[in-house]
Amino acid sequence: MTDIILLDGGMGQELVHRSGGNPTALWSTHVMLENPGLVRTIHQDFRDAGATVHTTNTYAIHRDRLEGTGHEDKFAALHQAALKEAEGMGVLAGSIGPLIASYRPDIHPPHDVAVPLYAEIATLLAPSVDLIICETVASIAMGKAVLAATQLTGKPVWLAFTVDDSDGSRLRSGEDVADVLQFTGADAILINCAAPEAITTAMDILAKGHIRFGAYANGFTKIAAGFLKDKPTVDALTARTDLDPDAYADFVMQWIDKGATIVGGCCEVGPAHIARMAETIKEAGHTIVAP
Repeated sequence: MTDIILLDGGMGQELVHRSGGNPTALWSTHVMLENPGLVRTIHQDFRDAGATVHTTNTYAIHRDRLEGTGHEDKFAALHQAALKEAEGMGVLAGSIGPLIASYRPDIHPPHDVAVPLYAEIATLLAPSVDLIICETVASIAMGKAVLAATQLTGKPVWLAFTVDDSDGSRLRSGEDVADVLQFTGADAILINCAAPEAITTAMDILAKGHIRFGAYANGFTKIAAGFLKDKPTVDALTARTDLDPDAYADFVMQWIDKGATIVGGCCEVGPAHIARMAETIKEAGHTIVAP
């Protein structure tokens, strides 16, 4: 049958749930500061569930996110701490999230400003990871900037775009998903952090290209207006109640049937979801492999 790469699930929400604290604008970064070792425990749980790629807890470590928090001087140290927590887990994907805010292509910096900011992070991650995964890319412009920055490392680069929850044929910028097929310099094109129903639509479009592709959905009801503001916290988002491990695995198998070979989970997708995915993928006759 098919070789399938199984990503891990959503680190940020898992940290928030397990820490018991109130979410802050620093999200998973704050939990890492307050509760060292918890990130490693979650990495281990995803590994035990069957994940073959482990994403570093570096998504939100940007200089702009640290402004006004009192942790501005910890930029490099936080990246190193996240890398240390993932050490020894297996194949590591160094995560780079959007500058300024997620789902906000309207405020993403211009190309000449964004590239060196992304490149600084890529340079910190590259020596310790096997590949770089650029997550929640909401526009073509952001994709061009983060790809230009990360290709400088010589590591494989996976671009993960996020689509409109109500129309999987469009990015959150309103641009056509088909436009992402221009990124031939990427080693994989993924769709992430969107409703699984919308992702299913996007899979049909990516299947028309010539780059390996895949997806990992979130488990939110929708990206609420309260989250689309300055320094949002995840308590503005609500988890779905109809996306248990079995239901999520059903979506994943739809994506694999459409040609996806890289699958996993984003926010609100935990180790139990990954374990059920692993079982379902194997039951269908596929083989779970590392990149």
